Amino acid sequence: MSDKIKQMKCRDVHGKESELPISKFKFRPSVYGVLIEGDKILLSRQWDGYDFPGGGIEIDETIEEALKREFVEETGIQVEPIMPIHTETDFFNPDYTDKYKGQYWNCIMIYYLVKKVGGELTKDNLCDTEQEYADMPEWIDISKIEKLKFFNSVDSAAVIKKASSLL
Repeated sequence: MSDKIKQMKCRDVHGKESELPISKFKFRPSVYGVLIEGDKILLSRQWDGYDFPGGGIEIDETIEEALKREFVEETGIQVEPIMPIHTETDFFNPDYTDKYKGQYWNCIMIYYLVKKVGGELTKDNLCDTEQEYADMPEWIDISKIEKLKFFNSVDSAAVIKKASSLL
């Protein structure tokens, strides 16, 4: 199939689509945590919307190590993975900061249900790039998820509902 496809559609953080040569794309596995306590979910504040805490898996990390690291970086909360609950692919142009200009990713996104094991909410662990667009994470009432703006390609409300049903 790949030798027949010369161009691939991808989206940017705002959902704008473009078509690029397949040779421009790199694999980028990533992992995200879904932390629910009571009737609230912890989400990362990004621009004027939200996303699940998480991000790229480094070459020297396991999926679980990356999940724990990313969650602490974006929220200050230490978590333990319970189980994977969703996997999806996204062809993505992360052109939202100079650091990622000219990069295009075939993102393999893995979502885990997680439990809190320590830490306190903070934005002090955000890297320089994340500080450009991210802010203090927030506990959001699950009943309000349908009205939220998310900066990801998954059906976030469905992922949250699935996670809630497993608790």
